[in-house]
Amino acid sequence: MSGAREAIAQAHSAEWARVVAALTRRFGDLDTAEEAAAEAFATAVARWPVDGVPPNPGAWLTTTANRKAIDRIRRESKRDDKEGEAVLVHDPSPPLGAIDDDRLRLVFTCCHPALAVEARVALTLRMVGGLTVPEIARAFLVQETAMGRRITRAKSKIKAARIPYRVPSTEDLPARVSGVLAVLYLVFNEGYLARGSSPLREDLTAEAIRLTRLVRALLPDDGEVAGLLALMLLIEARRPARVSSSGDLVPLDQQDRRTWDPTLIAEGHGLVRERLASGAPPGRYQLLAAINAVHTSAPTFTTTDWPQVIALYDQVMRVDPSPIVTLNRAIAIAELHGPEPALDAIAPLAPALSHYRPYHATQADLLRRSGRLHESRAAYDKAIALPGNTAETAHLIHRRDQLGQ
Repeated sequence: MSGAREAIAQAHSAEWARVVAALTRRFGDLDTAEEAAAEAFATAVARWPVDGVPPNPGAWLTTTANRKAIDRIRRESKRDDKEGEAVLVHDPSPPLGAIDDDRLRLVFTCCHPALAVEARVALTLRMVGGLTVPEIARAFLVQETAMGRRITRAKSKIKAARIPYRVPSTEDLPARVSGVLAVLYLVFNEGYLARGSSPLREDLTAEAIRLTRLVRALLPDDGEVAGLLALMLLIEARRPARVSSSGDLVPLDQQDRRTWDPTLIAEGHGLVRERLASGAPPGRYQLLAAINAVHTSAPTFTTTDWPQVIALYDQVMRVDPSPIVTLNRAIAIAELHGPEPALDAIAPLAPALSHYRPYHATQADLLRRSGRLHESRAAYDKAIALPGNTAETAHLIHRRDQLGQ
């Protein structure tokens, strides 16, 4: 029984996007694809513990989902209409030069500019990442019912606007890729520090990296695509050191750098050097990748080139002057100049980041380092009260309790 449950969980991680993408290509309807895929997995939950796990779970799920979709169309007695809609949504002949990958087509469909940004991310997390509606709702800090409506509206908009299921043409790719990169980065972040009982979701980080590689193959000269891939690789390289055996988040200064993945680091550094050699002005992802290259180049935390990190954040501020970038820059300032200047830097951010857990966690740590323990405890309490990752919560509680009474 437990073996079947484990196999179903593994199949969901590995096969959900493939099944949904294949059904979307065949039937041209996201609702049909999603519901049939869900029914196929539900059937697996009922059948596999009794009949055994099939030799090829992916093929079994795809075949079962196809049958479920056909049954649904027949039940609704609207097959002709469905097939007509499929012609409008499905383009069986991808444009010349496009990569023949169903999941990449699904990503571009979910990230179409006709949809609001929030809808693109939510739809991609559901249809490609396989997150449930409650998981996505937690990621967006909204009610589950509201998120369900957002995803339903997005699918309806795709159908009503006759958005084609294909990779865009070569001419359209540059205008479309920035939205796709934003979605892929958010999917990666959801996997790297998941907001649920599992602190890390390797299936999501792996899928985000895989799809980013495909986009890079489509746009090999796009600096931001290379930058995002480098950023993901350098962050993913540190994953083995991110969570302790007891389930606590391990901050960068305490991580065992011997466990970092040297292969991913080498590839990430190579991409950063490639972009530097191009001489082209770097964008946001390239700059963030360069910051992570500085971190992963340092043999120890204390030997990190903090002036270089701050200089790179200054460049990020020019292209993306957001409160979160200011917060991250302040963390680097604290390492170079001490906690007080960093506290001064983040003080104006309080209104904008009042519901952002890392803000309160950073403030708590800086106050602790300044010896202002009562204020630090209050900031830790605020951070712990906000939704977040279980490993992060455990780390914050541990840090707060170390302050004493």
